[in-house]
Amino acid sequence: MNELREEILAEIRRTVAVDLEFPGPVEMHHGLSTDLQIDSMGAIVLAVALEDRFRVKLTGIEAGSVVSVDDLVGVVEREVRKDRASGAPQDGEEAGGMNGPRLPIPKHRTVNEALAASAASDAGLTFVDLAERETFIPYGEIHARARRTAGALRARGVETGDRVALVFPTSPGFVDAFFGVLLAGAVPVPLYPPVRLGRLAEYHVATSRMIIAVRARLVLADAATRKLLGQAIESSRPSLGCLTLEELGEGGAHEAVIGSGAFGLIQFSSGSTASPRPVALSHESLLAQLAALRFLLPAEEGAPQKGVSWLPLYHDMGLIGCLLQAVFYPAPLVLIPPELFLARPALWLRAIARHRATISVAPSFAYALCGRRVRDEELAGADLSSWRLALCGAEPVSPDSLEHFARRFEPFGFDRRTLRPVYGLAEASLAVTFTPGGREVKALRVDPVRLAATGEAVDGTRAIASVGAPVPGTDVEVRTPDGRVAGERRVGRIFVRGPSVMTGYFGLPEITRTVLTRGWLDTGDLGFVAGGELYVCGREKNVIVIRGANHLPHEFEECLAGVQGVRAGCAVAVGFVPEGEDGEQLLVLTERARDGGKVDGDASAADRIRGAILAHTGIRPHTVRLLAPGTIPRTSSGKLRRNEALRRFLAGELNPPARVTRLRIFVEVVRSALAFARARRGLGAARQAGGAVS
Repeated sequence: MNELREEILAEIRRTVAVDLEFPGPVEMHHGLSTDLQIDSMGAIVLAVALEDRFRVKLTGIEAGSVVSVDDLVGVVEREVRKDRASGAPQDGEEAGGMNGPRLPIPKHRTVNEALAASAASDAGLTFVDLAERETFIPYGEIHARARRTAGALRARGVETGDRVALVFPTSPGFVDAFFGVLLAGAVPVPLYPPVRLGRLAEYHVATSRMIIAVRARLVLADAATRKLLGQAIESSRPSLGCLTLEELGEGGAHEAVIGSGAFGLIQFSSGSTASPRPVALSHESLLAQLAALRFLLPAEEGAPQKGVSWLPLYHDMGLIGCLLQAVFYPAPLVLIPPELFLARPALWLRAIARHRATISVAPSFAYALCGRRVRDEELAGADLSSWRLALCGAEPVSPDSLEHFARRFEPFGFDRRTLRPVYGLAEASLAVTFTPGGREVKALRVDPVRLAATGEAVDGTRAIASVGAPVPGTDVEVRTPDGRVAGERRVGRIFVRGPSVMTGYFGLPEITRTVLTRGWLDTGDLGFVAGGELYVCGREKNVIVIRGANHLPHEFEECLAGVQGVRAGCAVAVGFVPEGEDGEQLLVLTERARDGGKVDGDASAADRIRGAILAHTGIRPHTVRLLAPGTIPRTSSGKLRRNEALRRFLAGELNPPARVTRLRIFVEVVRSALAFARARRGLGAARQAGGAVS
């Protein structure tokens, strides 16, 4: 069978299984109506899916002229070849449509199998603390510890398919819990720990909602974190309570056998534009993502892949792109807690140099932070020449930040050609597009006025970085509002299809249907295609409409880099309708710089902000507010929550975090203990069933 016929058969199988919900196999000799039970309505669904996938027009299928799967494959093949012969544009050849290369067959069926296979290697994980002391755990030991944790979970009553929430910092405990839950046959749900102690009330509400959303039966946490979780547990009432790994007890080693279609992970979306949603990913989706990443990031001969990451393990880039990818290879990985990186950014670069790492990934702000705060003496003797893959994924990628990073660290052996912007999202497991290696960061400078007014990316001054072409197995389309594929350099909404796309939002079928249609995921992001590569402009929900023109927040926020009195990376631009006005106006909320931001007062800083934005965009902000550091709300991964900031501003609730003192922490620990006590009293029935809150 040729490659085209294989692709057509694969699409028929997907449509029959997913859209028509036929449970059995689909083979070439099967009859559409006799074997696959496809009626006239089902034939229409199948025809539409094939037309959408292969950009052809099919007629007569619903009338019964095509009897077997073989007949249908032949019809589609003839139409595709006819269009190609006539020179008609094909899927992937249209300006706004692109296809990734063929996905390699994953070498494992499940994450559990990948972990078991990694145990035979000498590689493992290295944990680094603030003093740069290191703890190495080989994958063989990680596998053995996970099996013991799995046995203890089963003994506690965790069953196949149960969701178990994990609240840990970057530590061996997280790894034990995550893989232990998987080997127990359950589904891990990583949640972020309470790192912003000044906003614990908000944290308890958000964490409780997430535990309830996935119907977690158990919450696992480290001892220090558990002391602060009482109020979240009291509100969510998981039936098996909240335990540390030490409290699980013994249960003997266990390793469940599960299918590739089972859930392997529920990860919450970032929540930058809406409340975080539980993204359900099957083992099959995760392994497809890992296989695609390995294809794109091969190890060079004589130089095995070695990774360093400070990214949080409850976030897709840190968990899937770093931890699971290292296990899948298998390859060594050095892990630094994110709070330590933020305190001492040089730890990241020093670890890369010390371990001769070849790959590390971070968002734009991390590259900018290193450029500002890492001193030469902190890197004395460091050599970054081993770093071949410096990936950058963020909303959006900042070409200027990457250029500054490259210039700053070239004296230490850093090669600017290793910088590779990428694009992805939780709903697609992780990666959607990658830039090719061996070149400098590619950016187009576009006219922000034309971009806002007409959606055309014509030459101008605003730099937008290319994030490359689709990863293996993935299709990308940029669509106009009426659903057509957009032309070259025309802004539209980004849609993604591929084996790594989520099963759906757990427990939210209605919301799932709003973003998933016939396998296509509506990302909610805006972008355009130029020269066969994707350029991401921003989130559609963040669009600001001023005098009929559509502006994205980054257009205004980027103007504030270097403005005196403004805290770097801590400003949001949003649209609002002021009292007494008819149309939307520009509101800028920015945090004061910690070092002298109030030297000449907020009024002078606000004037500088207005002047910078007016000079770059021709638009004068209606309102500018200077705020205390930490006031603007962020997601668990550090992204600015613009819509939430606007909501709080309008409600008069945009307040700085509470001051953190030893007394305040002590009070929170006491409140947590009391909440745990109330939860124990309220779960008497669960205790009798063996699921007491500990």
